[in-house]
Amino acid sequence: MTEITRRAAIAAALTTPFIARPLHAQAIRLRFAHPHPASDSWETAARLFAEQVKERTGGAVTVQIFGNGVLGSDQTIIASARSGALDIALTGNPFFTGMAPRLNALDLPFLFRDRRHVTAVLDGAIGDGLRGELEPHGLHVLGFWDIGFRNVTNSRRPVQGPADLRGLKIRTTPNPAHIKTFQLLGANPAPLPFTELFTALETGAVDGQENPTTLIRNARFWEVQKHLSLTRHAYTTGILAMSKRRFEALPAAQQEAVMAVANSITPQQRAMNEAADAQALAELKERGMAVVEAPDRDAMAAMVAEPVRRDFVERFGSELPDAIGNAAA
Repeated sequence: MTEITRRAAIAAALTTPFIARPLHAQAIRLRFAHPHPASDSWETAARLFAEQVKERTGGAVTVQIFGNGVLGSDQTIIASARSGALDIALTGNPFFTGMAPRLNALDLPFLFRDRRHVTAVLDGAIGDGLRGELEPHGLHVLGFWDIGFRNVTNSRRPVQGPADLRGLKIRTTPNPAHIKTFQLLGANPAPLPFTELFTALETGAVDGQENPTTLIRNARFWEVQKHLSLTRHAYTTGILAMSKRRFEALPAAQQEAVMAVANSITPQQRAMNEAADAQALAELKERGMAVVEAPDRDAMAAMVAEPVRRDFVERFGSELPDAIGNAAA
């Protein structure tokens, strides 16, 4: 063995233990999935969440983001988080209501007055109670993020009032409140995962859909939809939920760090999305969408608000929708 070779062997022997057990080897990696496009505030806020979790835990916990539905549909990522195959799922409240139907109260039409009202509900005692609805289903809620007030688009005609919706095949979520709302308005609701929606609109499998302006813009629905009506017929929150098993396996300090970051990022994400509304609407107009800015919301509300609420009350009582309606903004 030459001197050079001997020195190299000694150096390798001395450094091998550190290579095999680097300081970051014990880092916990959390996989975080959501269905929204990269241009959406969910992606921006998710990346901030990842950065701050890493910083707050000194690199002991890292978060890997999978956006734009790359890990599957809304229902798939929820199921994966429940099973522990995925660590964090973020998607719309309507997709959680199949397992936790009391959450459907948040989707009742024409219930929320504005975002201040939403904040009072989600960040207060009502929201705290609703978080517990998902615990028996293997999910720990980290926060309620913003999707926004839903509006109708379609490829066939302007929607000025309820009569213009008759006969239109409108994609909805699988949420009972959304489905019943469009049935009462005379449309044909067609529940589909968000990840399948653009193709369904492009091929004419459905005539239209209903989502906030930010998602309509970010998902490029203006390429396949001509008409937008600002119906604001329901508000939708997104639930940021972690696998309960995975959360409880974290050391207490890391649990606290994840919750602290979620509590910090949640209002930032809501503010981002609210600020993007006006910009999204302006861009959709520039892209050629014909916008009905003041449809007859009163006529729509008169047709749907009470019957849809009644369905919920018959199953769960009036306490929750009454509390939401009376919450002070």
